[in-house]
Amino acid sequence: MQVKRIVTVFITLLVVCSMVMTGCSSTSEEPAENEEFRVGLLMDGPINDQGWNATAYNGLKAIESELDASISYTESVAQSDNEEVFRSYASQGYDLVIGHGFNFVDAAVIVSKDYPDTTFVCTSCEFNEAPNVGSVSDDGYMKGFLGGVVAAALTESDSVAYMGGMEIPPIIEGGKGFVAGATYVNPDIRAIYVNTGSFSDAGKAKEIAYSMIDEGIDVLMTQADVAGLGAIEAAQNEGILIIGSNTDQNSLAPETIVTSSVANYDIAYTLVAKSVKEGTWEPSSNVMGLKEGVVYLAPYHGFEDEISDEAKAIIEEVKADIISGALDVREAAAELGLE
Repeated sequence: MQVKRIVTVFITLLVVCSMVMTGCSSTSEEPAENEEFRVGLLMDGPINDQGWNATAYNGLKAIESELDASISYTESVAQSDNEEVFRSYASQGYDLVIGHGFNFVDAAVIVSKDYPDTTFVCTSCEFNEAPNVGSVSDDGYMKGFLGGVVAAALTESDSVAYMGGMEIPPIIEGGKGFVAGATYVNPDIRAIYVNTGSFSDAGKAKEIAYSMIDEGIDVLMTQADVAGLGAIEAAQNEGILIIGSNTDQNSLAPETIVTSSVANYDIAYTLVAKSVKEGTWEPSSNVMGLKEGVVYLAPYHGFEDEISDEAKAIIEEVKADIISGALDVREAAAELGLE
């Protein structure tokens, strides 16, 4: 009888343990609501350039803050290393990996095929490929167009210019948009754009800026990242106005930079990351501008009282027309043969 009782107790314990283990197993297999959401970022320049790469870093920090995400970034990635860095993030199980620039697309496509559970997104392009590659971009034409409008509203010499860095699609779009915007405000204006061929050669940018100033320009928009610092220095020395780009660059030269045509990737990145986290993301190409708040003009800071009411009215009217849809900046550029 004692042996039978021991066997019964033993069997009962086995059943209880089995139930406990089954309960624990089913709980661990359920989707964890608080599972860590991980986002990686690749940039081809430093995060402290106060320009293009700074916009990416700001966007990544916004994702961290608003979506409680775990983030990581790699700055100054050489073109030859794009694939390796993408693969490193994907192999670690990152949910979303962003390449900040059209130059990352090819590598993203290659790596994406080996990591179907990772979403790859690039900027400054209009590319997508199922099932897991897409893009999100600020409107390069619009960014340049707004700069051109400001330049035309402020110039006294009716001669303005845009200086880009490397001759790549988003920089070229900015230059064409600038000319279109300036011409939209003043059909008789002399609006030119040049590219220095570099995002890092500040000496060359400075030299080109002096040359254009000698030719009579009095407002210059720069979109050349670190190289643009040379142009800003030339503008400071010669007393002409600068329109910055990508971030609010006024702090670089408060008495020279009147405003900046900003690309706000805080909004763009967060919208994409949110959809990835919620499982609603689909391969797509999204170009965002003034209406979405991704492109906008920075405050006038110390120039607020120096800009005439007439100039401000011109700028505000153009912005309102863009938001309402009455003005399409790409169509305006196309009419001038600039698209």
